[in-house]
Amino acid sequence: MTDRAPQPVDRQLPTEESRDLLALVREIAQREIRPRAAEEEDSGRFPREVFTLLSEAGLLGLPYDGSFGGGEQPYEVYLQVLEELAAARLTVGLGVSVHSLACHGLAGYGSKEQQSAHLPAMLGGGLLGAYCLSEPAAGSDAASLTTKAVRDGDDWVITGTKAWITHGGVADFYTVLARTGAPGPKGITAFLVPGDAEGLTAAVPEKKMGMKGSPTAQLHFDGVRVPDSRRIGEEGQGFTIALAALDAGRLGIAACAVGVAQAALDEAVTYALDRKQFGHPIADFQGLRFMLADMATKIEAGRALYLAAARLRDAGKPFSRQAAMAKLFCTDAAMAVTTDAVQILGGYGYTADFPVERLMREAKVLQIVEGTNQIQRMVIARHLAGPETR
Repeated sequence: MTDRAPQPVDRQLPTEESRDLLALVREIAQREIRPRAAEEEDSGRFPREVFTLLSEAGLLGLPYDGSFGGGEQPYEVYLQVLEELAAARLTVGLGVSVHSLACHGLAGYGSKEQQSAHLPAMLGGGLLGAYCLSEPAAGSDAASLTTKAVRDGDDWVITGTKAWITHGGVADFYTVLARTGAPGPKGITAFLVPGDAEGLTAAVPEKKMGMKGSPTAQLHFDGVRVPDSRRIGEEGQGFTIALAALDAGRLGIAACAVGVAQAALDEAVTYALDRKQFGHPIADFQGLRFMLADMATKIEAGRALYLAAARLRDAGKPFSRQAAMAKLFCTDAAMAVTTDAVQILGGYGYTADFPVERLMREAKVLQIVEGTNQIQRMVIARHLAGPETR
């Protein structure tokens, strides 16, 4: 691996405070995250201490209300923080995005009493969250979930299995979508479940091709009892809450994808300048220069797309279509850019001595999580042509 540090991205940030914030994030990434990323990913080690550090630095609640411990940063800034973290290590960048997703329901739909009771610890108290929507038989078709929550006096009893849960087994709290009514999206309700709830267990984490340091596991709810005071929103409002969270979460995935792609480009440029063949740096050869140019263009286009969607969100305007476009384009771009980075490094790119093979494996999952890219195309098409008539 080269000793050259990548040049910081030239960012357009709205305030001096946000510029200082990004400088802090870069410092933490360079000092605490990037140096250990390859070793810890290879060993499958989850860096919980990094998330504790990020919480202490106020980086786990950036887009939320300051009165509850949030950073009150616009999404335009928050997403660029995610990009920097993901460029250093996707396990961390995506982990922060998932944590933010887990806080979204309570922050947006919880009562003032619930927010006062739980949000300070969730946003800045060292806790780490996870989001429980998918199930073994309900992935893209999330409205068909079967995990049940049955009313029992002032409590709800949750029974079922959730799948593909990032931070499964290590999270301190879970935002859980469960069926409380009839089949379909209107019969789903959201709950805030403590990580140590009796009857809640995690399966052995999945063995994945990438992001080995981020635990992804099934969660089993065996009569987990939660008080009604932990129900988020109204009964039957859960799917609406879930979709709103996913729109925001897709922007997080888009930003992480750009971070991964930027890291791969940085490695490819550095290698191309250092590596000599036929008496010249390989960066002198036009075919390779054009590859680098195309990679950089994809990254800039993806960054512009996710930031445009973020600014719509910050302005209170609809952004669902743009979020789907950003997630689709940025993750496809990350897959293309990381693949090209491996090609530029040649045989070295295929070895674990250089990070581009890891970045390529990590980019793949971003085309799948929080709605596959095929689902994103369906979302975009529905905005253009309306629902399918079949």
